[in-house]
Amino acid sequence: MQKPSTRDVRRSVFVLALIFPLLVAAELPPEDAEDWNLRKETDSIQVFTIDQPGSSFQAFKAVAVLDAPIENLMAVMVNPESCVEWVHNCSESYAFGEGDFYDRYAYSVNNMPWPVADRDYVLRIRTSDEGQGGDIIMEMNAVPERRDVEDDYVRVDRSDTLYRFTPMGDQTRMVWVQHTNPNGSIPGWLVNSLLVDIPIKSMEQLERVASQSHYQGHELVYDSNGRLQAVVPAMASSEATENQSGDDGS
Repeated sequence: MQKPSTRDVRRSVFVLALIFPLLVAAELPPEDAEDWNLRKETDSIQVFTIDQPGSSFQAFKAVAVLDAPIENLMAVMVNPESCVEWVHNCSESYAFGEGDFYDRYAYSVNNMPWPVADRDYVLRIRTSDEGQGGDIIMEMNAVPERRDVEDDYVRVDRSDTLYRFTPMGDQTRMVWVQHTNPNGSIPGWLVNSLLVDIPIKSMEQLERVASQSHYQGHELVYDSNGRLQAVVPAMASSEATENQSGDDGS
């Protein structure tokens, strides 16, 4: 058998380098996959599930139209401690480590029904957008190695989540896609049975939380290239604009 040339090896490495990011990004099923199965529907929320190859745990997709403008919702979402306010069974959440608006880290704990041990998550959160007035996307991926294991919890080692927010005036369309391997000895049927109610309860609560006074009156701040860079109270946005004008000598 002929030994591959150095050129062939380099070409193979280059091809793998192109493919590998696509494989990483394909952890979640596409939002428009044909195999999504509608499991439950309320007045404003639909929840679908889908089998995941090589996993006994299903992924879910929840689609809702929330009675809250995107500015209010994003004010909630960028608060690292807001998980306990709206995500069902989230009992602890906070930011840690270095990061910025676009790429940061958070730690959270989820209560599990007795006698299952509670789970904790170490998450990398990345935020992007499709330009001013377009969708805002938040992706969360488990990075368990970034914090020491806590003795009281079982560390979740695989979890991938996508939130997509589409502005609709005083309302916002939200798509939530998630697949989690909770680690440990939890049977797949138990987790799959909880998948439907968790996003419904959470999204209904998110709508209520976004209406609270401290999440009102926020604005999305874009840079000169139309890239979202912050979510701030309207007063702070006005002050920043005035300060910038003053700095420019105008």
